[in-house]
Amino acid sequence: MISFNQVNKRYPGGYQALKNVSFNIAEGEMVFLTGHSGAGKSTLLKLVAAIERPNSGSVLVNNQNVGVLKGRALPYLRRNLGIIFQDHKLLFDRSVFDNVMLPLQICGFDHRESVKRVRAALDKVGLLDREKSHPIALSGGEQQRLCIARAIVNRPAILLADEPTGNLDADYARKIIAILKSFHQVGATLLISTHDSNVLSDTGVRVLALQHGELQPAPTGAVPT
Repeated sequence: MISFNQVNKRYPGGYQALKNVSFNIAEGEMVFLTGHSGAGKSTLLKLVAAIERPNSGSVLVNNQNVGVLKGRALPYLRRNLGIIFQDHKLLFDRSVFDNVMLPLQICGFDHRESVKRVRAALDKVGLLDREKSHPIALSGGEQQRLCIARAIVNRPAILLADEPTGNLDADYARKIIAILKSFHQVGATLLISTHDSNVLSDTGVRVLALQHGELQPAPTGAVPT
């Protein structure tokens, strides 16, 4: 489903974000990605989504080398991906409903089907009664749930989440992880970046640990890579 083989990513100016990273994630697997700030977690997720390209090595998603895809092929790749960004990237001049509708509009979904999908996604994350609100009126945890609804509205096979519990209290963080796990339980493949020790204490989930761009042995108590 997701395969990295000797992947290196270096940014202009010489900063090496990832160094010879190799791993495989099976279809339907849920994996946590951990590491210090600047370890390369966000870069790794962006490589999966072809937002960034590797300097060397290969990144395969569904046996497709996404690092060499032409621009016109990217929308087809991303139809199978749901992405929860660390900085939310919400549109504050649009309603909750319209924020979730946007990916379906971009993909050209039928309007009537889109409305059903948006309301189903909002219901799943407990925001159906806030569909007419604007994101500025939501709490931090509600904004994060809105991001999840937007990421899953097109029912992707792969869900990428970059620090989805960042800046949330422990109780709300548990709720967010529970929502994400519910998608894993129906067959989605999940790759979740986190530094939250409470999240990482889930010993049933494999952990990929990054340090200065290199994969490290899994933290104590975690399922090894």
